Amino acid sequence: MNEVGGYFGLELKKGKEYHLNSIRLNSGRNALQYILIANNYTKVYLPYYTCDVLLQPIKNLNLKYEFYSINESFEAHFDFEKIKNTEAFLYTNYFGLKDQYIIKIKEKCTNLIIDNAQAFFALPHNGVDTFYSPRKFFGLPDGAYLYSNKLIEKEFPQDISYNRFEQILRRSDLGAENGYSYFTQNENSLNHLPIKKMSNLTKAILQSIDYSDVASIRRKNFQYLHDSLNKINQIKFDLINDQVPMVYPFLTDDLSLRKKLIANKVYIAQYWPSVLGLVNNSSIEYQYTERLIHLPIDQRLGINELDRISRLIK
Repeated sequence: MNEVGGYFGLELKKGKEYHLNSIRLNSGRNALQYILIANNYTKVYLPYYTCDVLLQPIKNLNLKYEFYSINESFEAHFDFEKIKNTEAFLYTNYFGLKDQYIIKIKEKCTNLIIDNAQAFFALPHNGVDTFYSPRKFFGLPDGAYLYSNKLIEKEFPQDISYNRFEQILRRSDLGAENGYSYFTQNENSLNHLPIKKMSNLTKAILQSIDYSDVASIRRKNFQYLHDSLNKINQIKFDLINDQVPMVYPFLTDDLSLRKKLIANKVYIAQYWPSVLGLVNNSSIEYQYTERLIHLPIDQRLGINELDRISRLIK
């Protein structure tokens, strides 16, 4: 029976999730593991330039894997004809800005898996296994969405998330610096989670978000920084159709810029430092890891914050 009366819990707007018809799991890496198990893959091709946590499900299943390189446009330098029936090709939708390229490669790439962790608003393509990590876009400690052509005939237990929210609550009350150590602890805790269904709490928060508003703000913020910085940005990206980016990628020769921004409380992540140990220092992956700054454009920011970022860079 439903509980009646007593103390109040968290009250959130009851709306609809953006990925309403997906499989809801507890983390992006577990969504990838689900895909690998469901399809009985024996090997995975994945880019050097991507998050190293993607290796966790591959290693958990003792699968073979092979890295491939990308070009300056973040597109695969790869012979797709070498993919066998039991092998998968994983591509990262970089910054949520490579939708058009995915349309191209899905026609010539068998067993394609799309990592949309950086592209929450990008819709999946029919016949293409795709997974999402919504905590890259919203205040969540866990959760993932998955679209898969094959299902695992197993009832997974439901995850519980209440004990993973301290970094989010601390940021609200005490600021980002106070909660950062809890953020890193939570990130590390996701390494060991078995596949479970998304928690009720995470799902409730995802039902409370105004997705149209978020998408609009992110697009406007991206365009605002682009208008301000594109002449000094060493890579070129333009918004196409309804793309909703995660960040504004800014390529620079100034290796001190990252520290300067952080010292001025503009917090930016470095994607992905583990790449430096996999490639030589002349490769495009090495250069992007060292020199690419991922500027925030999210729904918390307005013109004042964007102008501050622009002034610091200029």
